[in-house]
Amino acid sequence: QVQLVESGGGLVQPGGSLRLSCAASGILFRRYAMGWYRQAPGKQRELVAEITSGGSTNYADSVKGRFTISRDNAKKTVYLQMNSLKPEDTAVYYCTRKDLSSTSIDYWGQGTQVTVSS
Repeated sequence: QVQLVESGGGLVQPGGSLRLSCAASGILFRRYAMGWYRQAPGKQRELVAEITSGGSTNYADSVKGRFTISRDNAKKTVYLQMNSLKPEDTAVYYCTRKDLSSTSIDYWGQGTQVTVSS
């Protein structure tokens, strides 16, 4: 059974930074594409960033240049560094894992709240 456990969320002022972490259980972590999604109140869940097993990355236009996704295969952890945070980044952030074909998400974390407010 795979578990994805997020941490690092919290309250931050506009312009501030946070780093989210997602620790994964299970074997062969390095073979899976990982990602971060978010859901704001009253809105649909949306992709924030994803990283392939080879380290290629993809970002939502709204976070390009501000957020960075990375992974440490030895620690089985994926990170989301968030800089220059805006109130519209307020959401619950979820860690995800794609299946080995990288076509669909097979596991979600429980989510961590990020609130950007003065």
